[in-house]
Amino acid sequence: MSVTEVLITVKSYPIVSSHYDEQVSIAGFRKDGSFIRIYPIPFSKKTYDEQYQLYDWVELDLVRNTRDFRLESFSPVTPDAPVKIIGHIGTEDYWSERKAMVLKNVYRDMEPLIVEAKHEAFYTSLVVFKPLRILDFIAEETDREWDTKRMEKLLGEKDSGRVFKQPEDSFAVMKKLPYKFSYRFIDIKNQEMTLPVEDWQLASLYWKLVKKHRGPQGELKAVSEIRKKYLHEYARNSDLHFFLGTAQQVHASSKQPFTIVGLFQPTMPPAVIQGSLF
Repeated sequence: MSVTEVLITVKSYPIVSSHYDEQVSIAGFRKDGSFIRIYPIPFSKKTYDEQYQLYDWVELDLVRNTRDFRLESFSPVTPDAPVKIIGHIGTEDYWSERKAMVLKNVYRDMEPLIVEAKHEAFYTSLVVFKPLRILDFIAEETDREWDTKRMEKLLGEKDSGRVFKQPEDSFAVMKKLPYKFSYRFIDIKNQEMTLPVEDWQLASLYWKLVKKHRGPQGELKAVSEIRKKYLHEYARNSDLHFFLGTAQQVHASSKQPFTIVGLFQPTMPPAVIQGSLF
């Protein structure tokens, strides 16, 4: 057990996982620049939405999560362990202080990253990745409700006492996104990939836009605005990087286990933006 300072850079949106306690998590960097994943965390929509802000420095009592082979995974000492906010990093000087923490170790080639993820000496599961070029941002309709059978299994795990009980059930509180959003890109070796974006920011933006654009065309307008923001504003007008992460249940079994769990999109000086191309 140790008190750990963490710079939060990732907040996950609920996903149906074979491990109930991984349904929501936060991730970020320790003072030494190493990545860390924290789950389960006490879930209350108000707390999760309003208090755990990206780029807050927080202080928690953590222990290694021994149920998870991924070395970056830790858990609070107790279900109600407090999360103390001790600071925040802003966006001054084109995100210079954030970049100093985030961009210490950047991957650009997917092939060796996947090899490292599978190697038992590393089991790398959280990285910063820089795409060579963004090709597209894709929105695809998907199931609108959580899978009933898997939900029953997860609730059974919770009731059995095998995992922490949460103040609120995030699946009950948070709606399932009816769209799957993905970036299509190439890496430094011109290998083309399409990875889904699965973070709290995108999901939160979607629901805010749907509420804004009420009516039968609300969803389509929300998707259009998200696509514009993620494809044009982020890909063209920022130095876009991905936070890539894996889910425990697919890390070993999937040929390519990574998804985009967050974005790092520092603003660039005007002269750089004008010269940028897809």
